[in-house]
Amino acid sequence: MIGQTQTFNLCQLCRRAVKRGTTLHHLIPRSCHRNKWFKKTFGHDQLVATIDLCRDCHTAVHRLVPREKELGRHYNTLEKLRQHPEISKFVHWVRRQR
Repeated sequence: MIGQTQTFNLCQLCRRAVKRGTTLHHLIPRSCHRNKWFKKTFGHDQLVATIDLCRDCHTAVHRLVPREKELGRHYNTLEKLRQHPEISKFVHWVRRQR
């Protein structure tokens, strides 16, 4: 089609531009929001913070860190996710994929 532009979304973890779109990842899983420790430790803005992830990265994060409390306690920022050894390996691998 003439004049139609293709839009791409950028994954904040692997930084790939993806046609299929991105999904919202809650840095602190919603299942933890009512937990007293999370409510006491994090402010509202931190509890509701999200990042845009491609489907590949989103699936990998939840596969590599399956316990939601661990995800919320130890990997609650983009930088901490990037520092996770297995997630880091995955991101390096997925960047080379089409």
